[in-house]
Amino acid sequence: MAIVSAQSDSVRASVAITDGRATGPRRQAVDYRERIAWREALRNSVRDPAELLSLLNLPPELLSSAQRAAEGFPVFAPRGYIARMECGNAADPLLRQVLPLGEELETVAGFQADPVGDLEAAKSPGLLHKYRGRALLVTTGACAIHCRYCFRRHFPYSETPRSPADWQPAIDQIAADESIEEVLLSGGDPLTLVDSHLAALVARLAAVPHLKRLRVHTRLPIVIPERVTDELIAWLTGTRLTPLVVVHANHANEIDESVAASLARLIDAGIPVLNQSVLLRGVNDTAPALIDLSRRLVNLRVMPYYLHQLDRVAGAAHFEVPISRGIELIAALHAALPGYAVPRYVQEIAGEAGKRVLA
Repeated sequence: MAIVSAQSDSVRASVAITDGRATGPRRQAVDYRERIAWREALRNSVRDPAELLSLLNLPPELLSSAQRAAEGFPVFAPRGYIARMECGNAADPLLRQVLPLGEELETVAGFQADPVGDLEAAKSPGLLHKYRGRALLVTTGACAIHCRYCFRRHFPYSETPRSPADWQPAIDQIAADESIEEVLLSGGDPLTLVDSHLAALVARLAAVPHLKRLRVHTRLPIVIPERVTDELIAWLTGTRLTPLVVVHANHANEIDESVAASLARLIDAGIPVLNQSVLLRGVNDTAPALIDLSRRLVNLRVMPYYLHQLDRVAGAAHFEVPISRGIELIAALHAALPGYAVPRYVQEIAGEAGKRVLA
């Protein structure tokens, strides 16, 4: 055992190192730095279309329409995510996901505020029950990034629970239905909540005897990889429920080395990680883009899970790709990749008993 000196923000202490791992004050300092790093990244995100355009050296003539579209659905993008974009390229596939465009203001037939029937599926505040065997908790309205195609961009988040005590009616309903064996944490993004809040919620879910699995749907490991902390992994692996994490990357350029490291931390802890994407015009609607994404994912031990047909939410019509084109793209993936690397091409239809498999 060696004695070394370690320093946190304002505290210097001698600590013991055993088997290469810090204990005592140094471990606490590392934990503290992890806890504040992702919150700082979230807090410092870009919220102004003008700043976004300036950071990427984009033409000022894009600003007027971006500002108008952002009035209804604000810009929100972490700086680390913006750093993966190509300066000067208004067609950058990552930029297209977060830059408001004038097309969002157009009214298009068939595009609506609640395209997948979330409101009809609500059984109590925050609890959605669409499919047999699983239920979904809308844990928060906050996200780490505002994706312009988000199917919940018009969701009434103000009606969802705000405090741990507010979740009791939803938990009681889950407890009363023994057919439910899996709970999904969604949002917004559940990982914008602090770990102590999430750990307490999961502990209450784990007390329901018939629950077996916990699935967390999140974009944070992709857009703010610092969010994957020891504290997060501790409550995910510390529950009796089997944990699964479903991340959301649409393009290989989203997955840099910091993201790869965050995914590896989850997987090395024994947590299965799957990815779901949305087929988006101008982002990933080519065979090379989807093939590169799948290769990048499987090389990192992340399984391609779903490729979603765009949910027809008001404001996102300009992202839609015809289903016939999506089927062609899946055929191209099958020709280029092993079967396990090809996601299922699916569409969610309000009122149906499960995702409709398109290819």
